Amino acid sequence: MADVAARVGVSKMTVSRALNCSEGSTRTKSEALRQRILKTCKDMGYVIDQTARTFASKRSGFVAVLIPALNNSNFSDTVHGLTEAVESSGLQVLLGYTDYDIYTEERLLRAMLTRRPEGVILTGGSHTPVARKLLKVAGVPVIETWDLVTDPIEHTVGFSNAQATAELVRQLHGKGYRRIAFLGGVPESDERGADRRRGFGQAMTGLGLDPGRILSVGHAPVSMTDGAQGVAQLMARWPDVQALVCVSDPPAFGALMECQRRGWVVPERIAIAGFGGFEVAAACYPQLTTVAIDCVGIGRSAGQLLLRALEATRNGHRLSAETVLVPFRVEMRGST
Repeated sequence: MADVAARVGVSKMTVSRALNCSEGSTRTKSEALRQRILKTCKDMGYVIDQTARTFASKRSGFVAVLIPALNNSNFSDTVHGLTEAVESSGLQVLLGYTDYDIYTEERLLRAMLTRRPEGVILTGGSHTPVARKLLKVAGVPVIETWDLVTDPIEHTVGFSNAQATAELVRQLHGKGYRRIAFLGGVPESDERGADRRRGFGQAMTGLGLDPGRILSVGHAPVSMTDGAQGVAQLMARWPDVQALVCVSDPPAFGALMECQRRGWVVPERIAIAGFGGFEVAAACYPQLTTVAIDCVGIGRSAGQLLLRALEATRNGHRLSAETVLVPFRVEMRGST
């Protein structure tokens, strides 16, 4: 800042005011001088020391966001919706990638909290005890997304993965399917996948059907390859199976492709359904039945809730804990 001031021929205070003033402010000597200072900063490659600004304003200007996977379009859409909601307020998103591991989440949270985020947005409600303690004492709004958390830290934006899967099973039953199987990952590797497995079992039991056709094919995220291998194992173990519910659309697509390779006609030989409303589910043939989720809407709702929580904090009070329900819908398509 001293270098910029020397080049323009003004004081450091004038440079500081120019950098902190809004367009057209009269706090600098003139708007022309302000623009000259800003151009000099740009020419010299000068950027504001955000750490110093954070101490002075008690605002870091960013929100910490943790997602399980970077290559999952559902989570990237959620981040897109969140960014869309908060960008007009000047907040930036600092993204962390947990790889479905709660201990990685704890490590990332500890690192992010040292930088004083204005809020924290998480995926799911499963955290280590240490992570929960860090979040409860952080003093910033905390929002858990993509699930209905039974013991939320504060705010929740999501839906019941168990109820969504149960509704899918009931609609398959309505189409005449009785011997239905579930293909997912190891339950401990993905809380939302475990909830979908639980919803499958509850719906099957409630319909008086056998809930025991369940196959685990690996750790989350369950892939297309896992789905291809899984459907082959499934058919070898339960050759009379009529329909397969997959934990998400990628393994459902892999299962569909394996069926086509083996000459098993879908849905005549076996019906296949996924979860998540991924683009691939609508682009393949036959199109995959799926549970469609408003991923962008989850992010947008979380962002809007965060802004309201921050506004309440600036007005001297804490926003009461809220739960925002995001709708889901079962889309029955050609694969069933």
